[in-house]
Amino acid sequence: MSDPREQEVAPELKEGAAGAFRRVPRTGVIFVMGEAARLGYTYSADPGEDDWCNLGQGMPETGPLPGSPDRCESVAIAVGDQEYAPVAGVSELRETIASLYNNLYRKGMPSQYTAENVAVSGGGRIALTRAAAALGQINLGHFLPDYTAYEELLDVFRLFSPIPILLEGERQYDFSVRDLRREILGRGLGGILMSNPCNPTGKHVRGEELAAWVNVARELDCTMLMDEFYSHYLYGVPGTAPMESAARYVENVNTDPIVIFDGLTKNWRYPGWRVTWTVGPKDVIDAVASAGSFLDGGGSKPMQRAAIPLLEPANVERETAAIHRNFSKKRQLMLEGLRRIGVTVDVPPEGTFYCWGSVANLPAPINDGMAFFRAALEHKVITVPGQFFDVNPGKRRAGRASRFARHVRFSFGPSEEVCVRALGRLEKLVSSLR
Repeated sequence: MSDPREQEVAPELKEGAAGAFRRVPRTGVIFVMGEAARLGYTYSADPGEDDWCNLGQGMPETGPLPGSPDRCESVAIAVGDQEYAPVAGVSELRETIASLYNNLYRKGMPSQYTAENVAVSGGGRIALTRAAAALGQINLGHFLPDYTAYEELLDVFRLFSPIPILLEGERQYDFSVRDLRREILGRGLGGILMSNPCNPTGKHVRGEELAAWVNVARELDCTMLMDEFYSHYLYGVPGTAPMESAARYVENVNTDPIVIFDGLTKNWRYPGWRVTWTVGPKDVIDAVASAGSFLDGGGSKPMQRAAIPLLEPANVERETAAIHRNFSKKRQLMLEGLRRIGVTVDVPPEGTFYCWGSVANLPAPINDGMAFFRAALEHKVITVPGQFFDVNPGKRRAGRASRFARHVRFSFGPSEEVCVRALGRLEKLVSSLR
């Protein structure tokens, strides 16, 4: 199956005029945003200024929510903070992040995170890229479906070998501890990269199950690279913690092979700040910081300094409570709206702010993910075709149809008003073809 992103490659590269460069496709989300821009979508500072409904981009609404702490609307910059930041991050922020994890997940435990267990970076992709650049010659497992940006990340560094692990919608994307052990031993995995909760399915490994995963990783010495950017968006299990992290189940912070990625992007609803972090054993943090010294040189010092008060535990708890109230409502609204128009949701999201749905039962031609995406654009609604989550490093499966070609990811990150307007437009689209 040809990659639709090839049309996004600059003409001079297609014609070979810049022969030293390879064709580099845009990630799935950037591709769909580019296609929307061709039809008039603009990145407006005020989403109300245009009539587009952006259910495609993985971005939460960034304005105030009822009960949330006041939003930061200005940043003071000290003279010294106009200098470069340390590659591993401002020490005060690293200490604050370590303290937050200890406060949320490790009270009373003998092994505690310190600043040396934290590296700060300028965005989630940078954090993941640093880690990928620091990996050795291992087999690295990754799940299907998963985050679209993993595709190029898993191909550009050739020291490790990416090994796909298929999750099945018929099993509601369940993957047991027994399955995990079998994959690690059978495929000789030295590491596993995963989003938890999963982007796009919303499946979440939590509680005793997550503890068992950490135990298996420790026992088999398989490094778990845990993308926890949606770990404050949890639904559907009464009595469970409002926030979850593999950090809760680590025994020794410097020897357990657990590496965690998070940041202000989703859980604090500040995506434009580009302040993210990696938490893990000291040796791993040294390695990713060294990778950062040649990859990116470090993040923004003023924004790191401004992030410190946002991580005060009381603020975090208030923000998370506000997220739960607001996003739980939008989750239900999106599920009901999609089912009403005939989209089949394999499993209601247990986390994230996405619904992963099959359009196979919709009328032709929109019973295909890419065709649905194109038709929705004509109604000023942005979605993401499911094939982009069929992570395929190096296009080793080129020429084969994607197993998620009839799926679409719908975000309920935007405001409730935008979600309602988008669902109304999609309902009219489907009705016009029936």
